[in-house]
Amino acid sequence: MAPAPLADPKEYQQIFHWAETQKDGAIPSFGTRKNDPYEYQPGFNNHGVRETYAVNPNLSSFESEAVPGTIPRGQNSPRCVRFGLYAEQMTASAFVAPRHLNKRSWLYRARPAVAHQGFTDLPDNPDTEANFLPINPRVHVSPTQLAWLPFDIPTESADGKIDFASGLKTIAGSGDPTLREGLAVHVFLANASMDHRAMVNSDGDMLIVPQEGSLDIQTEFGPLFVQPGEICIIQRGQRFRVGLAEGESKLRGYILEIWGSNYQLPELGPLGANGLANARDFLHPKAKYEINTDAWEIIYKLGGKFFKSTQNHCPFDVVAWHGNYVPCKYDLTKFVNVGSISVDHIDPSIFCVLTAPSRDPAAPLADFLIFSPRWDVASHTYRPPYYHRNVASELMGLIYGEYAGRSDEFQPGGVSFECGMVPHGVAYEEFKAASANPPPEVRISEGAVAFMFESSRPFTITDWAWNSKKKHEHEPKMWDNLVDNFSKHKDEVEKLLAQGLNGVSMNGK
Repeated sequence: MAPAPLADPKEYQQIFHWAETQKDGAIPSFGTRKNDPYEYQPGFNNHGVRETYAVNPNLSSFESEAVPGTIPRGQNSPRCVRFGLYAEQMTASAFVAPRHLNKRSWLYRARPAVAHQGFTDLPDNPDTEANFLPINPRVHVSPTQLAWLPFDIPTESADGKIDFASGLKTIAGSGDPTLREGLAVHVFLANASMDHRAMVNSDGDMLIVPQEGSLDIQTEFGPLFVQPGEICIIQRGQRFRVGLAEGESKLRGYILEIWGSNYQLPELGPLGANGLANARDFLHPKAKYEINTDAWEIIYKLGGKFFKSTQNHCPFDVVAWHGNYVPCKYDLTKFVNVGSISVDHIDPSIFCVLTAPSRDPAAPLADFLIFSPRWDVASHTYRPPYYHRNVASELMGLIYGEYAGRSDEFQPGGVSFECGMVPHGVAYEEFKAASANPPPEVRISEGAVAFMFESSRPFTITDWAWNSKKKHEHEPKMWDNLVDNFSKHKDEVEKLLAQGLNGVSMNGK
């Protein structure tokens, strides 16, 4: 399908689910938004083999050749690769990792990544952070329910050109990348494309959630076009460049960076084979190379610090590749929501798109959850989020629309945070209304997608976020009028107790 401009830039924000675009089979089905200029390979964590092409030449697999016949067969590193290319392996797991956990890819390129002119330090970015241990004076611990209004996107006239790499800001996190277990939450605020600059995160994998503006991402494996309502994963060690889509001048979004783990699909358990985020809806790039002798700058993030190397050739010169360590993207409108069709709320794990395991098999390092358009049909059930405390750290963001259950100050591009075991729930007025009226069968979250970065790890807050003028607190007074309704039934209860039921009287005697 050739790319076409959107008549309405919010076209995909107004649909209930991706299925609407398929017109009940009246048109040929398609898997990408009509303004996406690239082609992709479907599947998650797959590793294709060449033989699939012999059976069905239209079936994509996890190998790609911009020039047919480039990938060597029967071996990975022949004495001479076709066209004089270099074979380079990217290994992301221990060599002896079990087969189902082993992650690596082979790239066949014009020049290997080792061809550069050495590393130099870059100045520290005071707005980013990697060490979230409480002994770090640059991070803060607080049980207060915090929130931030949308962060301002820099303007070129006032701030100069700020690209994705320069516009990183850290909100919160846990651990330290050198410990190989932990995570960080960032936002990116940019007004320019990365011009002859590429980035490598040597610390961990990045789940990128655009909120304002589309990301035209160049990777070693090929291009990805990622719009608000979509996400992408760039894994540790993979070089990439973020550009603005044609006609756009600003970028804003969120990043969940994880250390010592990789994103995977959550287990479905009793759901069976299908539901939530289906593996075939994840899209991986096809090889597309660029050969030039221009000067390039490669930015490396290692241990939270930034370094650079320079080279006089394009870092995106991969002609062909195969493997299972590949960047990908996913359209959130394809998420298959599940829920109760009788009574009660199911735990929010039903909204999990991706998870990253920790060393504790019962507690994930990170979950990425979304709250998107869906039906709510549970009867005899209190509709708003029930009052609760749980062990997870919860950091929410809003991609577009309005999200019920948060204040009017929870806006697209903003952030809301609650640490583990801090109680939360709605104000009394909403509780009273929801208790008084039977909930209707209703479609909720229409025209909206909110998300949650959730972790079993406690978060600390960075100086940049703590001192931001965008920070505010959830007003505790909103719960002041949560009245004691039980005491209004004092006489009724005393009468029951007087009839010999076990218990104590209302005055404690």
